[in-house]
Amino acid sequence: MAEISGENLAAASGLTPRLTEAGRPATVTVDAINEHGEAVPTRLPRERPLTLYLDKREIVTLMTLGAAPESLVLGYLRNQRLVSRLEDIAAVQVDWETDSAAVTTRNGSANIEKQLARRTVTSGCGQGTMFGDLMESLDELALPDDVCLDAATLATLLDNVRRQDSIYKEAGAVHGCALAASDGEILMFIEDVGRHNAADAITGQMWLNNLRGDDKLFYTTGRLTSEMVIKTAQMGIPILISRSGLTEMGHAIALKIGLTLIGRATGKHYLLFTGQHRFKSDGV
Repeated sequence: MAEISGENLAAASGLTPRLTEAGRPATVTVDAINEHGEAVPTRLPRERPLTLYLDKREIVTLMTLGAAPESLVLGYLRNQRLVSRLEDIAAVQVDWETDSAAVTTRNGSANIEKQLARRTVTSGCGQGTMFGDLMESLDELALPDDVCLDAATLATLLDNVRRQDSIYKEAGAVHGCALAASDGEILMFIEDVGRHNAADAITGQMWLNNLRGDDKLFYTTGRLTSEMVIKTAQMGIPILISRSGLTEMGHAIALKIGLTLIGRATGKHYLLFTGQHRFKSDGV
């Protein structure tokens, strides 16, 4: 493990923490079907939940590639001002069998409750604290199988998104999500600094307007992580589309719950990863 720069005092004192070296491969290959009906081996980034415990106190579940989990944990603790000095940390132990990282401090963390009470959950990606609750809801999800999307309608939806007035066109730096009818017409389009915020806002609008999701399409500009897949399914929407890619866990959960997942969709190009029974390609 490389020495962490800027911590010469801790290194000199011999009080650097004991670290596991639990890095994991960052990608995996799955098959997808492109717009020509061809099977395309496609690399996906892995996505793993890593629940951080500080002196046996659960802090947060971080979604991560898992390539450098110990460094991730140390950086999170420092950036969140939960631990101020490296020499205060006795050990960081990452265990992928339990998807956990246990951090032990030398003198305890007496002010942790006060610090956590003031913590703000940002719109940044990969720091969802509700991951466990979302995973537990999977067995309750049931999506309709009688919905069909064809290539022409997909192209219509993508063109409608392209022509949509948006903050992104004016200023960039935002994500957008769209709820669409089965013919590709956009029913609502919401942007926010994070794709999860935009998805949650659409959920709220659907709730307020008593809109069903079983005959709808959901589009996002952001990547398809596990949380985005679950949120779409919780809205009762059977088809999720993104111009971006997806993670291995997003792919695995879509398979488990029977969601149709289409990634890298721009123009006439797309990759169909799961739920092929709901999709009709050109000429079929």
